[in-house]
This record gives sequence, structure tokens and C-alpha cells, in this order.
Amino acid sequence: MNINEKIKSLIPEMKNWRHHIHENPEIAYEEKNTSKFIINKLNEFGIETHADLGGTGIVGIIHGKDNGSSNKSIGIRADMDALPMTEKTNLPYSSKNPGRMHACGHDGHTTMLMGAAKYLAETKNFSGTVYCIFQPAEEGGNAGAKSMINDGLFTKFNIDSVWGIHNWPGVPVGEAVAHKGFAMAGGDIIVITIQGKGGHAAQPQFSNDPIVSAGLTITALQTLISRQLDPFENSVLSLTKIEGGSAFNVIPDIVTIGGTLRSTNNKTREIMLEKIKNVATNACAINNCKVNVEIRPGYPPTVNDPKSAELASKVFENSFGPNSINIKETPTMGSEDFSYMLQEKPGAYIWLGSGEDHEKLHSVHYDFNDELLPIGAQYWSNLAETILND
Repeated sequence: MNINEKIKSLIPEMKNWRHHIHENPEIAYEEKNTSKFIINKLNEFGIETHADLGGTGIVGIIHGKDNGSSNKSIGIRADMDALPMTEKTNLPYSSKNPGRMHACGHDGHTTMLMGAAKYLAETKNFSGTVYCIFQPAEEGGNAGAKSMINDGLFTKFNIDSVWGIHNWPGVPVGEAVAHKGFAMAGGDIIVITIQGKGGHAAQPQFSNDPIVSAGLTITALQTLISRQLDPFENSVLSLTKIEGGSAFNVIPDIVTIGGTLRSTNNKTREIMLEKIKNVATNACAINNCKVNVEIRPGYPPTVNDPKSAELASKVFENSFGPNSINIKETPTMGSEDFSYMLQEKPGAYIWLGSGEDHEKLHSVHYDFNDELLPIGAQYWSNLAETILND
């Protein structure tokens, strides 16, 4: 694996940074100490920093050998938030914050960008400007990317293109996936509130039973994918939560159903959301129940610019060998708020293999694979130099 000697020398330091961030996890928009840690390091590297963008976000600015006289630029993004989970890894650097855990590898994403930032600031082997974007609140639908955009990410800073990485269990270490187009689904939360008329369980004729309506609704909604969606389209509807009732002999007034819809494009999303409303309304009407379908919009689909994805693949292959791009991995129905940045600027989001047997994301036993630290730092450095020296 072709890792620059200078980046190799950063490996012990990067591991220490990553472990520090891992044992001090902070969830969406609470990443104050994480931000301070990153800013202090960037300042040590001589990098200009802009803090509090979109809450706790940071932009570090590295000018090249021309001291910024070139108009070319690149934005490299790393997410830095943790999840509201209790860690069970028993690692020496396990979470010190109860109910907080880096179970998705954002500690590693942040560290890889910090390593690349240090290398680029020291070598300056490029013309133009590198913008290092440390983003809060990717997890849980909190849309830190959108918050940074709304706070001027692309108006305050002249960023030509944006690029992102996520570690990916199941893909061998040393391989990457760069989809030319659709990469990750959009996700919406669905909340269906069924209003009936409660009463005694022994006298259902005097009630409008929302429990029965909920059952009919759930059953009917399962046919949307199998019978009403074009087989050449892709969508996933999962109903994951149901609440209602307080006693075994009481028919309740209200039942609530919750779940998510995953879509690969906006047209399919709009069609499916409308069908969900129609099915729920008609299923509940059978028992004279009223229904309210609330849509809590999630992240849009993540769609790579095809030319950018091709460039990302070439840079990765030039860095790590001709067989390092994995073309077997299909897109995922998971969601990612980097999609908002790709709606604003061209770029690509790649998956960096963290091992075929590596613990899956969002597991209480997950830990980022430190083997990826020099790989990610090298890729970011090579990508910036390739684009800005072209």
C-alpha cells in the first residue's frame, strides 16, 4: 500500500487523536469539546480556522504554494458527532460520557481529515485552497450539513467541489467504493395517528376501534412495495413502532404507528408518500376512524456527480493499486446528510473498506479500524493535490 513516509510518521499521532475523540463522544450540536480539540490542533498546524458554523461546525483553510492566488479550491468534509448509545467495547479508550458513543466511525473520519490537513499545511504541494469542513450533527436526522449550508458554508467560502468519506464494514481494508450516481437513499419518518372512539372491550359495537384500523393499515401498507411500486424502482417502507391502549379490557381512542420510508429518487418518494396517505385513510375509514399522516422529511438521496466519482476512483487507484476500487458493492438504503452538500456542489462520497469481518455500524461493540487512518489521510491529500494541480 503506497503511503507517503510523512503520513506514515503521523500514524501514532493520529491514533492518539482518534482515541481521544472516541472516549469523549458528543452527540448532535453538542460537539463543543470536540470542536475545541480540532481547532487547537488546526491552529498548531498553522491553519486558519472559522468556528461555530451551523452550530459547532468548523472550516479550516489551507492555502497552497501560491498563497491562495489561484481561484481553484476543494472542500473536504468529515462528520464529528457521536450516537446516543451506551458503549460495550471495553476498550481502554472506551466512552467516558454515559449514553454517548462513537458507533459510526465519525471519530475516525475527523482524524483522517486532521491528518491530511497537517500534511497539506506542511507540504503545500498544490495551488489554490483546501477547505477542511468538520461538520456536526449528521446522525439522527439533525442535518448538520444543511445547518452549515444555511449558515453560509458556500457563500462565505469559495468552494468549487465537496468530497466525503464513510468507513464501510464488509468491504476489505484497502478497497473503496465510488458509485457513479446514486449511492445512498433518502429517508423520511412517517407518523400515522389513528383517532377512533374508545369503549369497553365487551361492547365493541359502541366503539370505532383504532386497534383494528391500525392492523388493517399496517397490512395494507405492506402491499405498496410489492403491488403498487414499479418493480424497476426501489423503495423500503418499514413500520417499526406502534403505541396505543392502556388496559386489556379497554378499547383506546388513539393508536399511533411510526416508521420510515427510504427512497432512491424524489419522484418515487413523492408517489410513495401520497400512496401511504391514501392507504391509511381508506383502511381507517372501514372502522369509521379518522387518520392523520405526518411526514417528517429526512435527508434526500445521496447522488454522486458521475465525473467526480470517476475522478475519485482514479485517484484512489493511483494511490493504492489498480484493484483497489470495489465495483461489487451496491448502493445502500441508508441515508446521509452529505446529500445536501452534493445538491449544492459537484463532488463524490466514497466508502472506505474497514474489513470484511468488521463489526457493523451503530453496534454497541463497534470501533473504528485504525488501519484506515493513513489510507484516508493519503487519499485526501492525493485528491487535493490532483484536483488543485490539474
